[in-house]
Amino acid sequence: MTDDEPIIRAAGITKRFGDFAAVDDVSLRVERGSIFAFLGANGSGKSTTIRMLIGLLTPSAGTIVVDGIDVIRTPRRVRDHIGYMGQRVSLYQGLTLRENVEFYAGLYGLSAVQVDERWGGLRERFDLGDAEREKPEDLPAGVRQRAGLALSTLHRPRVLFLDEPTAGVDVHNRALFWELIQEESDSGVTVFVTTHFLEEADYCDRISFIDAGRLVADAAPAELRRRFSPGYRVAVASASPADAAHAETLLRQRGVPVERTAPQVLVVSASEFDERVQAVLGEIAAALPSVRVSVQQPEMTDVFRELMRAAADRTGKAAA
Repeated sequence: MTDDEPIIRAAGITKRFGDFAAVDDVSLRVERGSIFAFLGANGSGKSTTIRMLIGLLTPSAGTIVVDGIDVIRTPRRVRDHIGYMGQRVSLYQGLTLRENVEFYAGLYGLSAVQVDERWGGLRERFDLGDAEREKPEDLPAGVRQRAGLALSTLHRPRVLFLDEPTAGVDVHNRALFWELIQEESDSGVTVFVTTHFLEEADYCDRISFIDAGRLVADAAPAELRRRFSPGYRVAVASASPADAAHAETLLRQRGVPVERTAPQVLVVSASEFDERVQAVLGEIAAALPSVRVSVQQPEMTDVFRELMRAAADRTGKAAA
């Protein structure tokens, strides 16, 4: 498998339970070292898809290759290449965190020397030194979450599957957790993540939405905003009417549509906050120090709502 090939390739995967198709003809491509968000409502097919990708569930149809391994033919082989963390962190109660580490190390076939080396680094990086002798049931949710991620990377997997990893965790710990995810990606690990917190999708390089077992969108966050929202709203304000007028002239000269909503306030609406818009705003800021520019991007929750409406419209038309 060459470095320019996607690390996850799923083509036409389907999972039926009797007459019900939980996942219906889904195809995915995930690039190496990227953070890939897989989003959808409860019951949409997210967890079923992940279970097929990691070899826990055999598809009714389709093909899956993860890191060069045919997951359907050899599901056990892929487990050495991946790490997995679910919403319920897989730490055994009654064992200390260190005992959990030793248990998982045994499953991964790590030697005592490897455990000491790898866990030493993870313990420091994930700030788990004080928790090492504690039992999971006695740890705060944020610490259990960090411990779960640390254990899922103990064997240095090439792909991390994270299924609702920040559920039940406060905003501060969610932010810290995403910093750790970004570090994993920066080190070359591919991260496949599901989340109910749509704003977290902005941490990701690509987003796929699944609804009723079928993919309804697959694109980068900026592309989804362009297709499923009114666009970016940029406010240009100044205490000086003359500077506001000058800013309006510069915008119109560069072909950027602008609306004056008050004597000293201009609003630019753009489907994309692209280089052309950024360049003229930068020029304005440099030439007119009194001007203040603020950018409001469409919320991912609004994008998701519009995307679901469009999907429902397509389904209705197809049924008709």
